[in-house]
Order: sequence, then structure tokens, then C-alpha cells
Amino acid sequence: MMISILFNIIFKTLRLDKNFYNNNKNYNESSIYFSIIIVLIASLISIIPNDAFLEYLSLSFNLGVIDPPKLRAVIITSIIVWLIKTSYLFVVGTILFPNKSTNCSFKKIMITVGYAHSPLILNLLIFNASFLLLTIVFYIWYSASLIVGINQILKYNNLLKSTIVVMAPIIIFFIYTIFQLLSLQTGTVS
Repeated sequence: MMISILFNIIFKTLRLDKNFYNNNKNYNESSIYFSIIIVLIASLISIIPNDAFLEYLSLSFNLGVIDPPKLRAVIITSIIVWLIKTSYLFVVGTILFPNKSTNCSFKKIMITVGYAHSPLILNLLIFNASFLLLTIVFYIWYSASLIVGINQILKYNNLLKSTIVVMAPIIIFFIYTIFQLLSLQTGTVS
């Protein structure tokens, strides 16, 4: 029964079902455990594309054998990133830019962020370097799932506000990276 509930959660978040996030039974006491399971499964599966990427780097650039990250580091990092992302969304979504009807707890945002990790489980399909571009597709799907979830639980009127709230850190990172790349000195070393 618990497995069927977990598969139901994963299937509905993969479908980007906005009614799923409106249903309060998806935020009961056991929901945090389902979120933890989804985050842990997604982080463990992320080892597969990481290995494919490291293999691609080592073969393409003659870097030799590159050791993959340790399992403990992958799990701890994924939980820390989950907590940081939840904290960011809580502060920005409920304190800085709330809607008039926004009334959401930290736990509910944490569960939503955990549920949104469901598309990252599909990283299981990336077992070879030729499929590495699928990571972009699955990350966009993850972002869309998070946008839909945040839009519903924070009761935003449109998807634009939730898209800006969710995507602001990555957009700022890309802009920063572009400026850093543009400021690099080009030319030859004499």
C-alpha cells in the first residue's frame, strides 16, 4: 500500500497535476517521509549520469580515471540542497513576495520541493554519455513541477510569479557566469 501511494505521488507530479498540490491529504504526517524517499531515490539515481559524465570527461580530455563522489557525500549534499532550496522558497515565497491569501508552512514547502524531485528519478535512463543531454530535459521537468507546486501551495494567481520565484537563483547564476566569461582576457600568453 505504501509503495502504491509513493508511485501515485511520483506519477501525479510527473504529470504536473496541479490538483495534486491542492489536496491536503498529500500533506499529512507521512508526506514528509515520502518526500525524503523521493529526494534520496533521485540523489542515488543521479550517480548514474554523474558516472557517464565523468567517463565522458576522462575519455574526451585524457584526464585519466576520475573518481566519482562517495555515496555519503551524494546523500548529504542532496539533503543540504533540499533544505537550502526549501529555505529560499519559504523566505522569498511567504515573507518577501507573498500573495494576499498565502498561508504556508515551512514543512509544506519542504514536502512540495521533495515531491518535485520526481522527474529527476528519470535520470535512470542516462547510462551512457550519448544520453547526457537528457539531464537538461529532466531538470526543466523538475523546475516545471516545482513551479506548478509552488504556484498552488502559495496560492499565486499566475505562473509568472512562481516561475520568477523558483528560477531566480539559476537565472542570476547564468547571468553571473556570462559576465565572468565575458570578462576573461582573450589572447595568447607570451
